[in-house]
Amino acid sequence: MSQLDLHGIIATVVTPFDERDEVDHDLLRGEVKHLLNQGVTAICACGSTGEGHTLSAEESAAICATVVAEVAGRVPVIGGVIQNSTAEAIRYGHALKAAGVDALQVTPVHYVFAPSQDESVAYYRKIAAEVGLPIVLYNVVPWALLGVDVIERLAEEVPGVIAVKQSGGDIHLLAQILHRVRDKITVLAALDDLHYPSFVMGAHGALAAIPTVTPKLSVDLWDAVRRGDHEEALRLHNVILAVWTAIDGPNLPARIKAALELQGRHGGLPRHPFAPATDAERATIRAALDAAGLLA
Repeated sequence: MSQLDLHGIIATVVTPFDERDEVDHDLLRGEVKHLLNQGVTAICACGSTGEGHTLSAEESAAICATVVAEVAGRVPVIGGVIQNSTAEAIRYGHALKAAGVDALQVTPVHYVFAPSQDESVAYYRKIAAEVGLPIVLYNVVPWALLGVDVIERLAEEVPGVIAVKQSGGDIHLLAQILHRVRDKITVLAALDDLHYPSFVMGAHGALAAIPTVTPKLSVDLWDAVRRGDHEEALRLHNVILAVWTAIDGPNLPARIKAALELQGRHGGLPRHPFAPATDAERATIRAALDAAGLLA
């Protein structure tokens, strides 16, 4: 296990854009403050929720620098890298390291062509060696999911890979990862509607989109499982599940930002070409937040 303590509820943070399609760092600072106040154990910037796939290296570094400054050492900060070549992943990694992040969250190469197992291991090995930061493997892209064999190889062969964030909606793969590598690296669940069973199976925590919307409820769920209060954990699971069902769908970052706005928070606009959530989407989200007691 790495000395970097990643556990519990790790929240992703949105990237607020203004009407000029530029990052609003004041709104970003406000969201970081809110998440910290809800008891999250770390914050990840420039991931999928943060629309990291739309960000230049310079924008990513500036966002991470703002998050690092606002966090001020209270919890670890993870910076997202969503690229398709080793060279670009390393370039982004150096930029985020200079911004002060504690670790990188790195997707596999995923544009149409999926690398082989050996190529994937070499990809992460080279990033870890050249950037010199701990890496969270972000296993999210459905057509490029890394199987448990290559994840086990990374856990054993690349010391810089300290964690896997298992997404992609596959709890069966999560079960196999926990069985094979839980004692070698940190395993974080990103199955937003399945955090309760993930925690029961032994996940070390969650790094996902839903705690961005429900940070306190997600922290309470983690705490309930840890103390063995499964009646309360199941209740919280069902509350969070209804919220996730309302926001899950195409243009997820815009839906998340609508959910924040309806709570009286300020996540800004989604990045072009994506549009804000529709009135119908907002009505569905509003009803779920109201039922969860989360409306402003």
